[in-house]
Amino acid sequence: MTEQQTAGQRRPQGSPAGGDPHQPYQPHPPRHAPRPQHAPYPQPPADRADFPGSLDFPDRADPPGPAGATGTTGTVEDGALRVRLGALRELVGLSRTRLDEQVLAEAGRVLDEAAARDRLPRAYTTVAIAGATGSGKSTLFNALAGAQLSEAGVRRPTTASPVSCTWEAGRGLSPDGLLERLGVPARARRRAHVLDPGLRGLILLDLPDYDSVDPAHRQQVDRLLGLVDAVVWVVDPEKYADALLHERYLRAFAGHADVSLIVLNQADRLPPEAVDAVLDDLRRLLDEHGVALGEHGEPGACVLAGSALTGDGVGELRKLIGELVAGRTAAARRLAADVDSVARRLEPVYVADGAQAPAGLTDEVREEFEDRLGTAVGAPAAGQAAERGWLRRADRACGTPLAQGMRRLAARRAERRGEPPALAAKRLRGDGSPAVSGPAVERAVRQLADEAADGLPEPWARAVREAAGRGAVELPGVLERALGDRSPGRPPRPGWWSAAAAGQAVLLTVQLMGLCWLLAVLIGQPVMGRWLPLLLLCLGSAGGPLLAWGCRIAARGPAHAYGRDEEWRLRRLAAELGHRQVLEPVAAELMRYREVRERFVVAASPAGGTELSASGG
Repeated sequence: MTEQQTAGQRRPQGSPAGGDPHQPYQPHPPRHAPRPQHAPYPQPPADRADFPGSLDFPDRADPPGPAGATGTTGTVEDGALRVRLGALRELVGLSRTRLDEQVLAEAGRVLDEAAARDRLPRAYTTVAIAGATGSGKSTLFNALAGAQLSEAGVRRPTTASPVSCTWEAGRGLSPDGLLERLGVPARARRRAHVLDPGLRGLILLDLPDYDSVDPAHRQQVDRLLGLVDAVVWVVDPEKYADALLHERYLRAFAGHADVSLIVLNQADRLPPEAVDAVLDDLRRLLDEHGVALGEHGEPGACVLAGSALTGDGVGELRKLIGELVAGRTAAARRLAADVDSVARRLEPVYVADGAQAPAGLTDEVREEFEDRLGTAVGAPAAGQAAERGWLRRADRACGTPLAQGMRRLAARRAERRGEPPALAAKRLRGDGSPAVSGPAVERAVRQLADEAADGLPEPWARAVREAAGRGAVELPGVLERALGDRSPGRPPRPGWWSAAAAGQAVLLTVQLMGLCWLLAVLIGQPVMGRWLPLLLLCLGSAGGPLLAWGCRIAARGPAHAYGRDEEWRLRRLAAELGHRQVLEPVAAELMRYREVRERFVVAASPAGGTELSASGG
């Protein structure tokens, strides 16, 4: 149950939960998934006066007991509850730095209440009788106790503070700790005058009126409803359909139906034929407000009619309370219902869409980010520039002497125009360091964050984007420094370039020889053969360009491989830095989310399992 803490309730120091004591009692809305069906309340052995297992966290072992001392229902429920409370505690611890404190306040309160309840005697079950002014709850309390313990009368409100009646659980088992936790004054503590073995271990509370004109009374009711193990709701024929009861309490109490009893008191004021009609209408209202009814063997709230004045129905009510107490699972069921309520409230924070976990950083997402980052650092352009530079060096090494002379002439003209020699050399080399595009880097990081956060609940999606954003601030500068420090070296000179250069020299010699020979023939010098110089001149003139063209064709493959290697080098460098600056922080956030989601699944599962229900929780 999830009412706000009041000023009178003590909390352990350091508790994350807190609340305004003046706010109305607002438990959680009803669950949509059905609760697991409970077995009938088992009767414990006469020598067993303790709970069938500890309700604390998993690091505390169950106390040993005699064989057969624990019923199957209690063992399963308590074991599952220990697992769920442990998972909830881990969930809160892992989420503190990512979620607002108010989001986790209710979970912290439930953990505090579970720890406080476990430190107190588990042999006792606290059952509160709650009702409106004039509903006869104090009279019903006295009828169950078998004595005039609580003041009942026409003055309103009659009950100003809670009154308790205790049926001793056994020698050496004091209820004082529980009564102190409940805040029952010492003067209002009573012991049962009629020793009923069926009610052994019961602490019955008569609460103030929840609709009292005194705000302090209402605050006491809200506080105590958050602490007791079970509640008996008392209604009368006049106010059984009261909106305050159904909207503020019963609707919000729907998740705790199997530790609730609804009694239509003062049924003697109705004709016999009208009692069934009022009960049917009451059941209809409860069903409309999501309160499960314990009918046909299903778990849920029991509805019965009776009269505290005439005693009709009191015996049946005492029997139902006795079964609830004898089973000694009411505290575990109450805490389990509280954990269910917390899980329903936290579900939007941990599960966004359905039961499937988000994909997160898949291989495809990583590859796309590295590809975009490589484009941002100019890896494709750098690869193309390296390829062109390799081809230019091949042309200079293997080209004709005339082409090399033309290049030198163009360089001298550039110098005469005032162009810096370093710029001209850089243009000729084509191996300058690429520039990093800051906007492209930011866009790549933003797209990665959006893809990684897809399907995450908003708080965790925001944490992923913030982690990626922090890395994106420094990433462009880191990339620029890394690219400047790791500029590519000059590629090795292939051996066939020297052979081609020697061939160009031979062809130039042949060309000059043929030209000189041809000039000698033209001036009338006697030489051997007139066609031979022309052949040498043609061979030298055509062979040089043909050799340069062949070398250019042969250089395309190695140039492309060199450019591809340069592009891959830059992409690998950008991927390494992007992984360190962005991917690792994002992956850490996703890992934390997977951990808390696993813990949430365990905490939300009624059996402490590891699978989400069909509703995702």
